[in-house]
Amino acid sequence: MDDTLIMEIFQPFAQYRNAFTFDYAQSYPLPPKSTIIGMLQNATGKYYDEELYNLKVSVHGLFESKFWNYQSLIKGEVSLRRRHRRLELWNAGYPLYSENIKSQRSPTYQEELFNGHYYIFLKGDKNMLLEVEESLSKPSNILYLGRSEDIIFIKNMHKNFDLKEKKVKRNIWLTYPTYIKLEDNGKTFPLKNRKFPVYSIPLKVLFKNKDRVISNKAELSNSTDRVPEFESVIYTGTDQVIYLEDKVTVEEYHVGGLVFKISKNFGWL
Repeated sequence: MDDTLIMEIFQPFAQYRNAFTFDYAQSYPLPPKSTIIGMLQNATGKYYDEELYNLKVSVHGLFESKFWNYQSLIKGEVSLRRRHRRLELWNAGYPLYSENIKSQRSPTYQEELFNGHYYIFLKGDKNMLLEVEESLSKPSNILYLGRSEDIIFIKNMHKNFDLKEKKVKRNIWLTYPTYIKLEDNGKTFPLKNRKFPVYSIPLKVLFKNKDRVISNKAELSNSTDRVPEFESVIYTGTDQVIYLEDKVTVEEYHVGGLVFKISKNFGWL
């Protein structure tokens, strides 16, 4: 039996790296599904568990501000080596820290997001959501979404809400920015005002040794392949009105005085 859990989140800072940017590190405006599931895997202790990807996800919210930070990043694999009777960090054939020659840093611009206020909707198996709720209520690890330093604070978890389902034929008025899929099972989202930015966001990331998906951190090695799966979405931004060319079914959630509208077929990732 399916159920729905809604998490109300505050995140002081974040960077959800867009893998399709190279000379600079752009951030997705909201966390993609793979990042959210990664957080749940960390919270439940089920690292690399594919089962959690069966949960449907819809995220709604925004960050107060953003800016571009100029950083020097270390690219490549960092390893430990013994030199002059002590252990040192090395990268690309040179020591990471040295008074003389040291490994190269790559200066780049990185987009940083600040003060995020958003809601994550999870829909799926009732028992799985119960396990997620219990793990998030009493986390054994620090909760983060994105990089390990991108900590989150769960302000509330909602299970009791009013839900209405209806057909909408002209427009959808949104409370917060969200992602909407462009296609679902061969059908195209009937968007009329085609002015929204399009992102290819990661839905799922598997780690494989040859053709076998790993199930434990100990199985990670230099030959482990990272296999992502992407979905094309529009990001609605702060423009609250989505004009439609055809009818769509909308789920309307009433949560703590707010109304969230999710397209039944296109609003869930």
